[in-house]
Amino acid sequence: MARIITVKGTGKVSARPDYVVISMSLKSQDKNYDRAMDLASQHIQHLTETICAIGFQKSDLKTSNFNVRTDYKNVRDRAGNSTRTFNGYVVDHDLKLEFDFDTKRLSQALSAIAGCLSNPDLSIRFTVKDETAVNEEMLRSAAINAKRKAEILCEASGVKLGQLLNIDYNWGELDIYSHTGYMVAEECMPYGAAPRGIDIEPDDIDVSDTATFVWEIQ
Repeated sequence: MARIITVKGTGKVSARPDYVVISMSLKSQDKNYDRAMDLASQHIQHLTETICAIGFQKSDLKTSNFNVRTDYKNVRDRAGNSTRTFNGYVVDHDLKLEFDFDTKRLSQALSAIAGCLSNPDLSIRFTVKDETAVNEEMLRSAAINAKRKAEILCEASGVKLGQLLNIDYNWGELDIYSHTGYMVAEECMPYGAAPRGIDIEPDDIDVSDTATFVWEIQ
């Protein structure tokens, strides 16, 4: 029976954020389906006009989720009996706007969106434009880490490391986002005000993952 050594390698990468993702949520509701859809259409039109007015293209605004659902509420009568009552059609529309990180550009975008008639809920996250490069560097780091561990273990045990027999890696999606929070209250960004961006440096993105390597022992 072949002798083997199994080692889990940990890859770690630190990257500087260079990309901004503004996520926005629009919600429309009406008891009439057509009116609910018309209202949703008006909301997206206002938002599109808003971002185009500050230099973005219509195609820059991407839909990440679109959902139409029915809403009900429980109504109690005087006797305390509860009745489930139709409350209308709800249209949820989630969108995102992505661009290269620039403090002034970010402030300009937030100021414009805050004054948009659609009044979307929004959140801001910092990431990297080239996620593939970060993933590849992390995998290289995991492989180097695993081999170094295996070599140390073999050396300490008086044996030699043989051929690599197997690699097991779970190709899950990594969370490549900075933990830096960026939020400005809507009342602090009046529409039409000159954007004033404060120079900020988002915290580096720390990414780590593991892979399992199996070598033979000579």
